[in-house]
Amino acid sequence: MANSDAENSRYKLLGFENDKDLAVIMINSTGRIIKVKIGEVLKSEILDDLNKTEIKAIYRKFYSRGGALTAYEIADRNEVSWMVYVILTLLLFTLYIVSNVAAAKLVSLNEFGVVVTSGVFIYPLTFLIVDLLNEFYGLRLARKAIVFAFISNALIVVLLAATTYLPGLPGWKLDAPYGEVINYFSSVLIASSVSFLFSEYVNSYLLCKIKELTNSKLLFLRVFLSSFFAVILDSFIFCFIAFSGSMPNGDILDLIYTQIAIKMCFAVFNILPAYGARSLFKKYVIGNLDLKSTTAA
Repeated sequence: MANSDAENSRYKLLGFENDKDLAVIMINSTGRIIKVKIGEVLKSEILDDLNKTEIKAIYRKFYSRGGALTAYEIADRNEVSWMVYVILTLLLFTLYIVSNVAAAKLVSLNEFGVVVTSGVFIYPLTFLIVDLLNEFYGLRLARKAIVFAFISNALIVVLLAATTYLPGLPGWKLDAPYGEVINYFSSVLIASSVSFLFSEYVNSYLLCKIKELTNSKLLFLRVFLSSFFAVILDSFIFCFIAFSGSMPNGDILDLIYTQIAIKMCFAVFNILPAYGARSLFKKYVIGNLDLKSTTAA
């Protein structure tokens, strides 16, 4: 019997191809899109993994022979859901660019005898955003958001770097500092871009894998573990690319350990917002689709 409370640990219904009597299904762990006969979905393990709204839509399509409307055919049926996706993607983009700009500001933690960039206090929030994207939309769309953030930031840096070649106003006191900041920002972006792509891809992949292995349970475990490994990878890649040759390896390792410690504090903190965001998503997005499905009936 299908579990009406399932949270799409393995499969997600995207829609239908009515003329071919097909259900369009996404495999969460890989983002692969498959098309399955609606009748075969009812006999397969896919149905056991779908949520209540998706199960209702499958049965309505099957028994109406494709004639009944479901929440998946209503105009703008997923408007709220996609607005949430856009907002999360823009948040990821904003946090990423701000953390790169903030990298120009060094912070001295006298109590610990270390110096870090102020971006280290902002960047860990990107892991929370990627976790939420994976939780709500699956691995494929989460990775699209990661690529969007990377390309957008790279474009910003290219455009800013181009402005340094424009003729400056003679005597303008901010002309030289502006060029120095942009050059530093550009070099930081190279390191952060490589670390961002690798760490966020690892984060998103582990989150989906752990979700699949735990049958969508233990949200705190997958948020923490995925962030834990991503934080270590991100810190090592970024610090060695950004500071190799300009700092002794011992100092780089000290900086890495400090960054890992700070980011892990955020990883623990991210657990509570993740639960709150999932609760709100279920109430206002999933609940909205339930209401539309009932109305369509």
